[in-house]
Amino acid sequence: MGIERQGNERRHTPRLLLRGGLVIDTAPHPIARPHTDVLVEDGRIAAVGPGLPVDDTDAGLEVIDARTMVVLPGFVDTHRHLWQGVLRSAAVDESLDHYLHRILGDLGARFTPAEVYTGNLLGALECLDSGVTTVQDFSHVQHTPEHTAAAVEALAEAGIRAVFGYGYPVFDEAARQADWVRKARTDHFPSRDARVTMALAPVGPSFTPPEAVREDWLLARELDLPVAVHVQAGPVAQRPIAALQEQGLLTAGTLYVHGNSLPDSELRLIAESGGAVAITPAIEASMRFGAPMAGRLRRAGITTGLGADAVTSAPGDMFSQMRAALMSSHFDEDEAASGTSTIKAADVLRMATAEGAAALGLGDEVGSLGIGKRADLVLLRADALNLAPVAHDPIGAVVTSAHPGNVDTVLVGGRPVKRNGRLLYDDLGGVLTEAHRAAERLGASNS
Repeated sequence: MGIERQGNERRHTPRLLLRGGLVIDTAPHPIARPHTDVLVEDGRIAAVGPGLPVDDTDAGLEVIDARTMVVLPGFVDTHRHLWQGVLRSAAVDESLDHYLHRILGDLGARFTPAEVYTGNLLGALECLDSGVTTVQDFSHVQHTPEHTAAAVEALAEAGIRAVFGYGYPVFDEAARQADWVRKARTDHFPSRDARVTMALAPVGPSFTPPEAVREDWLLARELDLPVAVHVQAGPVAQRPIAALQEQGLLTAGTLYVHGNSLPDSELRLIAESGGAVAITPAIEASMRFGAPMAGRLRRAGITTGLGADAVTSAPGDMFSQMRAALMSSHFDEDEAASGTSTIKAADVLRMATAEGAAALGLGDEVGSLGIGKRADLVLLRADALNLAPVAHDPIGAVVTSAHPGNVDTVLVGGRPVKRNGRLLYDDLGGVLTEAHRAAERLGASNS
């Protein structure tokens, strides 16, 4: 149902004029422009500028008064396990080992396709509600093709833009089925320009033998899929990026996740190969993955995106991730030694928008306000007590002061999915009921 609606996105998209907002663009660098209009036509940005010569009385045009709003590109979450939406806060204060065995090994193995659907739908709606318009769903719960169908259908139903990362369950070797991946590619992703697209999310060289890694990367090539993969130093490959290079598998467009324990030599290989990195600073800090990554990646010249990762243990909104990235960068040892600060508020806003889009291979489509890009937009209430007066440093205010409660309006491809502070989904109550039911059956709070 939702997948079919993707093809109708243009036909049902209204013509919109956002009038007089404080507009923040993020490319080539973040810049704030007060009293600026944004015109949306056919789901794409048609014009940006002050006092656009548009007839406000045109019956085919909807005008949104943005004079008390901050208008910016929708946030791009480059790494999140959406199926865990029904396991919110089930592993707070817990170790990575507990997360792996309790959340992935125990609870994940017990998920039904219906519960995957509910988790993905709840997680995607949470994204939209807080201004995340694009998400990379690293979905390592594909125990059967039915689990896959449920996850993809939920993404389409929610109305979010998404890259569905088909991942093998970490502790279910029987589910590592290449034919299931081929089936998913054929059944659910016939169009390359659909709102929901596909990637392969294998376990990867840090954790699996070289022969399995080669099979996975060749499968991705066969199906013309990008790859997203967790990386760290060991336990199988201490130098996982070098291991990929040795097998001839180091290719542009690969998204590496975390990497806190990798040496600089590994980061140089990522940079030279045209790869990107997704960091999840809140999870990386709480689960002690290693030193903060934002400054190291910036110095290495690597395109960097932000992600919420797992709401089992950390907040799911991009404002929290931006603050975590900015504040944790102050603990970067190299920066502390030099007395300089590589990471600024504008840098993390780019990571949450334009760089995140580039990291997912969507830089030509979303992430900034370039003419012709898809109109994925967020409007924040600039007159809220925690943001006003926003004029001193609008970019700094969005990064350090804003929160999901400030999100007034969200557009995906020019179509409103949230207006006047209210998510425009017909059955929120039903989703919440199913989420509570899933949590009760799974017994997520039991240790």
